[in-house]
Amino acid sequence: MEMNQDKTEPTDANPVVKISGLSKRYGQTQALDNVSLTIPSGVVFALLGENGAGKSTCLKTLLGLEKPDTGTAEVLGLDCKKDGIKIRSTVGYVPESPALYDWMTVKETGWFAAGFYGDDFEAEFERLAAEFDLPLDRKIKKLSKGGRAKVSLALATAHRPPLLIMDEPTSGLDTLVRRKFLESMIDIASSGRTVLLSSHQIPEVERVADIVAVVNQGRVLVCKPLDELKQGMEQWVITLDNDDADLPEFDAQVLLHEGQNSRRRRLLVTNTTPDCLWKLRDHPLVNAVEVHTPSLEEIFVALMKSAEAGLLIQNSN
Repeated sequence: MEMNQDKTEPTDANPVVKISGLSKRYGQTQALDNVSLTIPSGVVFALLGENGAGKSTCLKTLLGLEKPDTGTAEVLGLDCKKDGIKIRSTVGYVPESPALYDWMTVKETGWFAAGFYGDDFEAEFERLAAEFDLPLDRKIKKLSKGGRAKVSLALATAHRPPLLIMDEPTSGLDTLVRRKFLESMIDIASSGRTVLLSSHQIPEVERVADIVAVVNQGRVLVCKPLDELKQGMEQWVITLDNDDADLPEFDAQVLLHEGQNSRRRRLLVTNTTPDCLWKLRDHPLVNAVEVHTPSLEEIFVALMKSAEAGLLIQNSN
């Protein structure tokens, strides 16, 4: 089986982000490997992958902070190689570790940033600070990690950017702050703007993402709307006649096979047909077949194991 790495679905007439054939190497490490993605407006788009998968490199390239070795990338119609400064002044960006001036108060931080965005920014920043329960007179150095993260989010969204880029924004945050971040993503997308989220937190991605691109070792394994991703795969729990019985052959693509040495087998499959399932159920060595919709975590694990085994996914879009 062979993986098609050139995933460009879904799309719209005026994509917010368009990436084509993007590659980037650091020494012996291939951070990005022929990545192609199109991100429409008004969605929460998640780059889901383990640490070191290439997610942050992709975001930095979009912001014009890294230059790709090959390929092209556009944000809001701007060339990421040439227009990095304009992109960074237009979009909102929440890094994993916000760089803030510790000696400033929350209010002074908003006042300082307003110099880059205009008069309306400061008022909106202070409104968001109140919504996030941030004391305006508190110095940044006196804030918790969650408090600093809230300041970063307020700074990134006070100018109402058409695109908000978030790099592992909830890492290490407590439950209530994490919830606030997730709610903000949904609110932004519902207003017609776009959120590009990089994360390894599967439950969070499953909760907020409209579209998920699973990334592994710099490659996009699959890119689909979350509902389509789940509907396109099934979890089969097969109970065989005895422990020594071999699993019958069937016409479907197996992404994950667990319990190979037991009577009860659990498989994650795609490219199935109703006839395939009925034939399997009618096989004399099969006692029962249960069919379930897999969780995003189950799909993610299957994709990772398939990639590691060299069983690269075919027709995943």
